Amino acid sequence: MARTLAGIDIGNGSIRAAEIADSGGRKTPVLTHYAEMTLPEGAVVGGEVREPNTVAAAVRSLWTRGGFTTRHVVLGIGGERVLARDFTVRRAPLAQIRESLQFEARDVLPMAIADAVLDFYPKSEGVSEQGPVVTGLLIAAPKDVVLGNVRAVQAAGLTAADVDLIPFALTRALVTRAGVAGTVAVVDIGAETTTTLVVRDGVVQFVRIVHTGGNAVTGEILKELDSDPATAESIKRELGLRLTDAETADGRQAVEVIANVVRGQLAAIRNTIAYYQNGHADEPVTRVLLTGGGAHLKGLATALGELTRLPVEHVDAFSAVKLGHRLERAGLNGDARHMAVAVGLALGTAA
Repeated sequence: MARTLAGIDIGNGSIRAAEIADSGGRKTPVLTHYAEMTLPEGAVVGGEVREPNTVAAAVRSLWTRGGFTTRHVVLGIGGERVLARDFTVRRAPLAQIRESLQFEARDVLPMAIADAVLDFYPKSEGVSEQGPVVTGLLIAAPKDVVLGNVRAVQAAGLTAADVDLIPFALTRALVTRAGVAGTVAVVDIGAETTTTLVVRDGVVQFVRIVHTGGNAVTGEILKELDSDPATAESIKRELGLRLTDAETADGRQAVEVIANVVRGQLAAIRNTIAYYQNGHADEPVTRVLLTGGGAHLKGLATALGELTRLPVEHVDAFSAVKLGHRLERAGLNGDARHMAVAVGLALGTAA
């Protein structure tokens, strides 16, 4: 019988899950189940579970709604408190490197080793004055954040089989499985965070997570236009950055309010790509892959392309998986634009 796993993406305003069947020798994994639902405000903040009972109840409802068959899940960890930085260690088997991190990384982290969950993601090998070395990304997540998410799904009756970094899940779903070669930037604009990562031939080279996203735009509309949340969200979706779509003075003012926020967000993305480019002139980023709910703001892709002087394209996880018969018949129980993280998490340990 095929083994199945589900990836769970617990965000600030919603929770999403995707179930992937064991490939069974097939080239393309099969997405058998997908569902999403909203979370009450304050249940999750900055990627951290603040109300575990609320989140557990939502997970139980999601499992029923989506008809999931597995209770073994892979959790995604992200947010501004999760660190990913370049780190070089003496060459050794990966298991040995990971065991040594509690000693090797003690002096480079802004948190106590005892309070962190550590991992190492190798990128390349080389030779230093001390001998052979491995360079990679040192990952550090606050232990309370990881355990909070794990306990929430356990309270829902699920088993956390693994915990994975959200940028790695995005890479799997949008780059590696999709067969994207060369050096690309992947930009995921969520409700509260924007994640920018540079990937070269399927290997993550650089990660930056910034605490800003679609909700920052909505919040500025609320403040500047004295609007209510539903109206502010509607204005954001309908107008975006397109001044030509604004037929009234109020509409033009709204576009300017939106643009003031988005300019800062796009500048942060451009600066992240430029920072990488400055140190890797021989490996230039050739295009930007855009995903996440906030990425679909009207005019955003065009503005980002003009700012970075790179081709920008919207991508989703459908290039990494094919739909199972159940989803082909009934359709997705949710928005496909938001599914990349959940799918990538499930792909991480799908055989």
